[in-house]
Amino acid sequence: MSESVLVVDHDPFTRRLITTTLEDVGQFELYEASDRAEAVEMAEATQPRLVFLDVDMPGLDGIAACQELRRTTGGDDATIVMLAGERRDGLERRAEAAGADIFLTKPFSPLRLLRILAGLNAQRV
Repeated sequence: MSESVLVVDHDPFTRRLITTTLEDVGQFELYEASDRAEAVEMAEATQPRLVFLDVDMPGLDGIAACQELRRTTGGDDATIVMLAGERRDGLERRAEAAGADIFLTKPFSPLRLLRILAGLNAQRV
């Protein structure tokens, strides 16, 4: 049985890095969104197990999008990995307060993504 993963980032290169990495390691149904509205709609439709969510998106930022995802069906039980281009004062704490489970700074390696997956799989056993 495959699990849904939602990748939300305005940068198509980042989305592609994540989806390409995940395509090769598991049976995931991969979904992409480029903004908050698409992310919420996609989360409600796909019930993702894992969401990669960019902090810096046009319009509503990723912190607000994380809060909104936590309030919607489909995002409430997902593991949310917040992606940020840099560590800014208080950003990681704000992400955690919004409901993020993991904070990841760009650029990151595909190996780091695989370690996150391994940790999530270990928690489920």
